[in-house]
Amino acid sequence: MNIKRAIATGILAWLIIFTVFAIMNFIPGIRESMVIQGLIGGLCIIPAAIIGASIYYKKSNRGNGFLIGIVMVFVALLLDLLITVPFIEIPYNGRGHIQFLANPVLWILLIENVIVIHLYWLRKVKPSIEIK
Repeated sequence: MNIKRAIATGILAWLIIFTVFAIMNFIPGIRESMVIQGLIGGLCIIPAAIIGASIYYKKSNRGNGFLIGIVMVFVALLLDLLITVPFIEIPYNGRGHIQFLANPVLWILLIENVIVIHLYWLRKVKPSIEIK
């Protein structure tokens, strides 16, 4: 596993999803509904995870998709705790770190991200490893 590349692609995926959630906070009707935000975020995580995985595996097929997904999710969660919570959640929504981490939607999205990256690895990367 190339940890630097996994971290970099985790940052990229986080930037995509962060941008989606930032935009949703400006749209009336969506900004008030965590359910709608979760659904839209859940749909957007699929291409973000695929983009991150495809960039990670572009130069090398080394690294189990599940482990790469865990690293990317850890990076995203760390960035959320360092940037999203103090600069978005606390001042605009009045929610702190505990409320952010207690949100089940967050954990569903993180699990979805790992699953998508792992499935990408199973479908696109692992077959090419087995052929060689």
